[in-house]
Amino acid sequence: MTLKINPEQATEEIFSIFRRRGQEEYIGEPVSQIEHACQSAQLAEAAGGDEEIVLAALLHDFGHLCALPNEEEMPGLGILHHEQVGATFLRRVGFSEKICRLVKGHVQAKRYLTFKKAEYLEKLSDASRQTLVWQGGSMSAEEAANFEMDFLFDWMIKMRQWDETAKETGLPLPDLEKYKVLCLRHLQAQATNAHP
Repeated sequence: MTLKINPEQATEEIFSIFRRRGQEEYIGEPVSQIEHACQSAQLAEAAGGDEEIVLAALLHDFGHLCALPNEEEMPGLGILHHEQVGATFLRRVGFSEKICRLVKGHVQAKRYLTFKKAEYLEKLSDASRQTLVWQGGSMSAEEAANFEMDFLFDWMIKMRQWDETAKETGLPLPDLEKYKVLCLRHLQAQATNAHP
């Protein structure tokens, strides 16, 4: 991925990756990558999230799809630091810091919730439990206290809850064009704000 590409190129690249790789299995779960992404975005919309929240939900696992071949993997479970890979990619092509922080934070939110709520850990899918081990396990009390101070804390928790819910089989896919338009509009606005 080249740096400083324009909003149109960035949008096309993202949705080209979704077209090319979206039907791949969402690692260890009964849905595809694109089904999981769209269901997450729809849950964000239903919860009244703004455009940035919806885009963050759509793109929260994009690191699994945009990772370079040399990225470290969790055997059979995708890219180890997919949240960082995704946030870095999105930042490079011009997404807002809010979106990048939400994407990066969704794994930390899982670590937080497993520390705070024993019942949350019990409800995780097998694949999500396995990835938790690779991701550092539950937070310590100090990590949790620091995480609670993040100004996007509440949205990161919601993102994580949508992430866990967005695994329903047989739901029809929405029209991706609507998300493509949302993405382009966001990137154009970010480019305009960066260069008034």
